[in-house]
Amino acid sequence: MPTYQYRCQDCGENFEHAEHIAEHATVQLKCPKCGSEKVAHAPAPFVAKTTKKS
Repeated sequence: MPTYQYRCQDCGENFEHAEHIAEHATVQLKCPKCGSEKVAHAPAPFVAKTTKKS
């Protein structure tokens, strides 16, 4: 199950939430710090590690 990062638009709190891919578009979250429902998805940088040396 993927973990997505979110940011509260009221207090600026960043937090993570694990959810199924199908739930991602419809999930209704509240900020764990202030309880606001103004939460936006915050894309995280993606880093791939490989074992092959180039």
